[in-house]
Amino acid sequence: MSINVGYAICGSFCTHKETLEQMENLVHDGYNIIPILSYNSSTTDTRFGTAKSLKEKIAKITPNSIIDTIVDAEPIGPKKMCDLLVIAPCTGNTLAKLCNGITDTPVTMAAKSHLRIGRPVLIALCTNDALGASAQNFGRLINTKNIFFVPLYQDAPDKKPNSLVARFNLMEQSVPMALSHQQLQPVLI
Repeated sequence: MSINVGYAICGSFCTHKETLEQMENLVHDGYNIIPILSYNSSTTDTRFGTAKSLKEKIAKITPNSIIDTIVDAEPIGPKKMCDLLVIAPCTGNTLAKLCNGITDTPVTMAAKSHLRIGRPVLIALCTNDALGASAQNFGRLINTKNIFFVPLYQDAPDKKPNSLVARFNLMEQSVPMALSHQQLQPVLI
């Protein structure tokens, strides 16, 4: 029996290439990936690529349909669709919503639905204010049952002293740990 991983992508567009590489690695490791897109990831064209291109790349990685509406994300918990939910990248905006119980995107609905049945969520945080305005949300969620983080590092401490980015190359180690309800250490590298 394969392990079903909901893989939610938010709008930290500069990390989409890395997250797609990790999604592909997880498929090669035998995980069944169920893709989920935030509204911004599903509709926004940026200098890092178009929404259409993102969807095409996901379709080449997994045959599963993309969940990109709140209505389609809601059954994730009740139907026990995922063994693990990965949010990679998770923006500071999405982190704040998770921290405060706001479910106004497909990603936040997927998380709420998944958490309500006691299953783990793995967050790959990527935000320029992780050590600033988002620090309180990170602090609360790192101490929340069933929420785990891909280890983080300061990507440009001289230019962006409050920025933290997930070490995407630790995703493959973080997934089995989160499935076992354990946090890969150290959290901050």
